[in-house]
Amino acid sequence: MKQTTFKPTTLLERIDWLMVFLFIILSVIGVLSIYAVEHRETDLSFIILSKSYSKQLIFLGISLIVGFIILMTDSKLFTSIPFLGYIIGIVLLLLALTPLGKGVKGSHSWLNLGFFTFQPGELMKLFTALSIAKFLSLQEVNFSTLKHRLMCAGFALVPSLIIIMQNETGLALVYFSFFLAMYREGLPNIVLVIGFSIIALTLATLLIPKNILFILLTIIALGILYTQRKQLKRSKDLLIVVAAIWLVGVLFSQVLVPFAFKNVLKGYQVQRIYTMIGQDVPDEYTRDGVDNKKQNASEYNVSQSKIAIASGGFLGKGFLNGSQTKYNWVPEQRTDFIFCSIGEQFGFWGSTLLILLYVTFLLRIVHIAERQRSQFSRVYAYGVAGILFFHLVINIGMTIGVAPVIGIPLPLISYGGTSLLTFAVLIFILIRLDADRQMVLR
Repeated sequence: MKQTTFKPTTLLERIDWLMVFLFIILSVIGVLSIYAVEHRETDLSFIILSKSYSKQLIFLGISLIVGFIILMTDSKLFTSIPFLGYIIGIVLLLLALTPLGKGVKGSHSWLNLGFFTFQPGELMKLFTALSIAKFLSLQEVNFSTLKHRLMCAGFALVPSLIIIMQNETGLALVYFSFFLAMYREGLPNIVLVIGFSIIALTLATLLIPKNILFILLTIIALGILYTQRKQLKRSKDLLIVVAAIWLVGVLFSQVLVPFAFKNVLKGYQVQRIYTMIGQDVPDEYTRDGVDNKKQNASEYNVSQSKIAIASGGFLGKGFLNGSQTKYNWVPEQRTDFIFCSIGEQFGFWGSTLLILLYVTFLLRIVHIAERQRSQFSRVYAYGVAGILFFHLVINIGMTIGVAPVIGIPLPLISYGGTSLLTFAVLIFILIRLDADRQMVLR
């Protein structure tokens, strides 16, 4: 007797309900974490509209309604709007630099519409993910060519540069996560090698005296030439390549990095980087004035965050018993440092469980990406995975002092209506595209 395979036919059967469940459970954990930070024994009820957790709960409701609308929408709509949405997003980013923009804690990345204030850079992540997916799925695009690779990279770099102009460096760095999707679609390994080399050389420049680093780079270059001396006799091209790499490395470490730290990065940004690597800021990079206040605040935030996490121990202090986070010892504890609240109340096991939930979420997205017939859906899925991964690693890293404090929220958990709604739209569009995974969308 021939065995038949069940093929879901209705939309409800094709929806990945595990993704929906993970979204809801992480968002509820977020509301409860914010509640734990703000709750006081004198509160008369759970719902207090002036409290951040109540506002987050309202935005969760709005996000679920928006998610339902997205699931009921024809998936072809999302292939028709990317470029128009991208242009609108760029315009909104530029408007934030005008008097319509609103300054918040030194950045000018918010747009005030009178009745509503939001961050265009958050919304732009959605348009960028859709636009890169649309561009790479075009039949006339050949991603193996340098021209199309540069054009694709431009989709991520243009909004990033505008956001840097808004003095929102952390959000700008998120846009580099889209290179994960590009790498999946054929970006050469050499790009990753160059990227990691730049990071390694930057750290070496900060940790090793200039003269010693110069000698080390020279020894490495001479060592390569010595080990490849037989090939060098057959062709002089190797000598030119090694000499060029050595020269670029020297100029980068001796000129470019010091120039950036003195003239491009702000004092508090320099401090955050040196705090991350456990070093004091050298006198040549030390600045006076307002930046010093931000430097001290950054150090204080990380110090208090680590104290809160460490005080939780293995089992934690229990829900609503986090004294370090409950009584405002940790600044920004509802937003950037929400993870330390979880660490204090639920300890190592609770923090580990939360990270495992995120890992499950990310692995599910990758699984969804790889089962798509449409390149558009696959690229978009990897774009969403890259955004979530970057947020997760940097946010948790900065709360435990191994990453610079750059103001990146923990996805679905940190307080912020714009952030929660953006992640909801990103995720539910992915779920909707996956429901039509047997279609080839362009």
